[in-house]
Amino acid sequence: MNDRGLSLTPTEMLKGFLLANIDAEDKKTIANDLWRKRTQELQAFGRETEADFFKAWLRSQYAQKIRERRKNARAEDFDRIGTEFHRWVREHATDKDGDDFTLKQPDDYYRFISRDVEYYSRQYMRLMEASRSPVPGLKHVLYNARLGFTLQYMILLAPLRPEDNNETVTQKVRLAAKFLDILLARRIWNFRSIGYSTMSYAMFLVMRDIRGLAPAPLAAKLRDALAKETETFDSNNALRLHQQNRYQLHHLLARMTDYVEVQSGHPSHYLDYVSDTGKNRFEVEHIWADKPERHTDEFPHAADFAEARNRFGGLLLLPKNFNASFGADPYEEKLPRYDSQNLLARSLHERAYSSNPGFRQFLDRTGLPFRAHDTYRRDDLTERQALYRELAKRVWNPDCLLAVVES
Repeated sequence: MNDRGLSLTPTEMLKGFLLANIDAEDKKTIANDLWRKRTQELQAFGRETEADFFKAWLRSQYAQKIRERRKNARAEDFDRIGTEFHRWVREHATDKDGDDFTLKQPDDYYRFISRDVEYYSRQYMRLMEASRSPVPGLKHVLYNARLGFTLQYMILLAPLRPEDNNETVTQKVRLAAKFLDILLARRIWNFRSIGYSTMSYAMFLVMRDIRGLAPAPLAAKLRDALAKETETFDSNNALRLHQQNRYQLHHLLARMTDYVEVQSGHPSHYLDYVSDTGKNRFEVEHIWADKPERHTDEFPHAADFAEARNRFGGLLLLPKNFNASFGADPYEEKLPRYDSQNLLARSLHERAYSSNPGFRQFLDRTGLPFRAHDTYRRDDLTERQALYRELAKRVWNPDCLLAVVES
């Protein structure tokens, strides 16, 4: 029981075990004060953040095995840290024939708190901040967090070492976060799950492979991992909206829209595009209204029209009131109104090309096949679908990993 008469939490039990093994009273006091300060700071981020930190950190630095993917397989380091990290530390710390984690002397326990807990908790809190609002150099942490990808934190901590300076830490985190950003986008594009249970085994392998790496070998390792993936943006030409992926496609559209605008010299509006509050928040909008009778010459069957209408190339991000006011209008009537919206929507209108030098420079620089569409028929949709694919390959380009090290 703690001093409030409540059952001890795993974090409190871990603290008690570690402090009990520090002999010097002055060091024990220092360690206790530091522990209390850090856990209070972690709790400010949320009730579960304290425990989540210990799970992510211990996994990132020490997990050597994960439960095999077969029936009745036993729990290994990765799994036990996720459910009982305090017991895992106690057992490994007192295992005299154990691995590098073994704590043999009182000073080992003191260093575990005064150096390791202090350092990694500070880095974890920085990641928490970056997951909630933009932090210079760490925007991809925010992107991954918006997708609810909680496994990212152990990946981001894995290459870090207490001796790393701030610049090195930022480089490593940027590399790992960009890698995850690309991987998640590719999986979404190919209708693959990015849920915890689906991704945990693969993420464990990545985490173990990048542990402690310096920026250059880290970039090479992550670039190679992406090169081995068989599912890319080229492996699926039929990305479409369905009942389960609306939020994820909203995220892809927000990233792509923001990329076009920023590369054209406009300020970023990513947070506006993904905000889920406000009366006029952005929504996924179909270019074609749900009126199959308007398209019977190309789609005799309503089901074929519905499938085509939901293709990724037929979608935009637009304010909620736009959809409410004009969503059912024919394309030719909506087209002039697109010219007052974000640049990805404006690119359907010819004026985007005549009155926007930054956009023209972007097109000249990239060679992306943007063009205006006076009408929007089946061939236009196919063309726009291909454009979105080429745009996605630029937004999520693996070569950006090497650019981080070279910059």
